[in-house]
Amino acid sequence: MELVLFDLDNTLLDGDSDYEWAQFLIEQGVLERERYERRNQDFFDQYKAGTLDIYAFLDFQLAPLAQYPRAQLDAWHAQFMVRKIMPMIKGASRQLVARCLRDGHLCAIVTATNSFVTAPIAREFGVAHLVATEPEEIGGRFTGKVSGIPCYREGKITRVEQWLGVQGRRWGDFSASRFYSDSHNDLPLLERVTKPIAVRPDPSLRKTALARGWEVIALE
Repeated sequence: MELVLFDLDNTLLDGDSDYEWAQFLIEQGVLERERYERRNQDFFDQYKAGTLDIYAFLDFQLAPLAQYPRAQLDAWHAQFMVRKIMPMIKGASRQLVARCLRDGHLCAIVTATNSFVTAPIAREFGVAHLVATEPEEIGGRFTGKVSGIPCYREGKITRVEQWLGVQGRRWGDFSASRFYSDSHNDLPLLERVTKPIAVRPDPSLRKTALARGWEVIALE
């Protein structure tokens, strides 16, 4: 059995669910356009540049979750899936995930985007295991804070190892390990697996992948 890990945004998805969730809330009138649109873009640009302060971003991204009851958030998310996410899911991504599941590998989506946004997306792909940044909940409501270590950069390794521990497994239990990602921010986890695979990589990751002889694919 292999361990197969998938990044989500700009890897399995042809777009970024984090960015699009904020845009969706702006379009719904939940967030003030003038104030939030520029901040959303600034954080997105920082992520691409590798300069993102993950805690500052999470304060921005998780705050709206604390302002509304879960039923309202779930209703918005259902619309978000139809309007924003479904158009970003391409056949090649579905086929890759389905093949890995059919082959009996242990598969997980590993993403910095919080689990409220990403859990329904993981279910859409048929992936039972999601390793994501966890928003804090108290009494069934989100607090606007993060719970535990964000699943970002080196934190992805920590969170994957915690998840493996819950499964009663370790890295060495698998014949091979794969991680599919588009981003140079994922270099720590790409370097940890036995088979890193760059998917539509950003310029920095493309340069690294080509220099190290890593597989580069498009999923188109």
